[in-house]
Amino acid sequence: MTAAVETVAPRAARPSAGPWRQALRRLARNRSAMIAAAGLVLIVLACALAPVYAGSIAHTDPFTSNASGTAVVNGARVPVLAQSTEGLGLGVTPIGPTWNPGSFFLGADNQGRDVMARLLYGGRNSLMIGLSSAALCCVLATLLGVLAGYFGGWIDAVLSRFFDVIWAFPVYLLAICLSVVLLTSGLHVGPIHIDAGSLALPVVIIALIYVPYVARPLRGQVIALRNKEFLHAAVGLGASDLRIMRREVLPNVLPTVVVFLPLMTALNMLTESALSFLSVGVQSPDASWGTIINDGLALLYTRPAITIAAGLCVGLTAVALNVLGDGVRDALDPNARLRGGA
Repeated sequence: MTAAVETVAPRAARPSAGPWRQALRRLARNRSAMIAAAGLVLIVLACALAPVYAGSIAHTDPFTSNASGTAVVNGARVPVLAQSTEGLGLGVTPIGPTWNPGSFFLGADNQGRDVMARLLYGGRNSLMIGLSSAALCCVLATLLGVLAGYFGGWIDAVLSRFFDVIWAFPVYLLAICLSVVLLTSGLHVGPIHIDAGSLALPVVIIALIYVPYVARPLRGQVIALRNKEFLHAAVGLGASDLRIMRREVLPNVLPTVVVFLPLMTALNMLTESALSFLSVGVQSPDASWGTIINDGLALLYTRPAITIAAGLCVGLTAVALNVLGDGVRDALDPNARLRGGA
């Protein structure tokens, strides 16, 4: 009697997840990064809904002076700007926070404008400038860093001296000087034409001053890659320089660029807020968190909610971006687990 032999077909091996998918899984397990990302999403959504709040809830125009307006507080109609009773009685005092979303939730500024509506609109500009300038900075820095690190020679020498010249100036001093000059005449270089007062102007200024801070690390990383065997193999196969940079070098420096993006967004947003606070950033009638802090400076002792609210928005957003950036760095770093990362 012969026993039947049952053969089992071998199961096909499951393909391993790619490096980007593995990094995403590690990031999803990082609780701090996920909490920061959730908070950042809430801030972005709130700012994106600024027109809905101003038009459908508060029924106000945050960019128009409302000196003669009135508001209902506890059933009584009161002026938005009341005559000051302090000192000699000169000037006006804006209405304070009513905690009513439909009417001056955070009070009014010295022109009678709704602070909450301006805070949401200002957040849109601050976030847009921070993210746009960070993206532009990373693109320019990647291009220049890869060119300098890959070709070396006179190209590296010229670009490195360019980085040194920008690096020689204090960041905020250089940004203020460029802003003061360009706010009067705009930027007109070749096909690039940006009018004075445009929101694109602080984007370009902030992006340019931080290029060396991103390009330098990328240049060093590319120089280290030049000695790798896979790069020598590509050269031996006759691949062109453009193909090697696009297919071999760029994918290896891209994780570093991705890590830089949220960190530079936070840094650029803080720089924009500082410039706007000094009146050389976002210009009226546009608003940003920096201009709102400046607006509330004269009312710091009587209506501190204006400055405190804008300052908290800047601080919380910067913290969320930095925590998220740290999480992205640990997720993309294969040695993160050895350091106790996610």
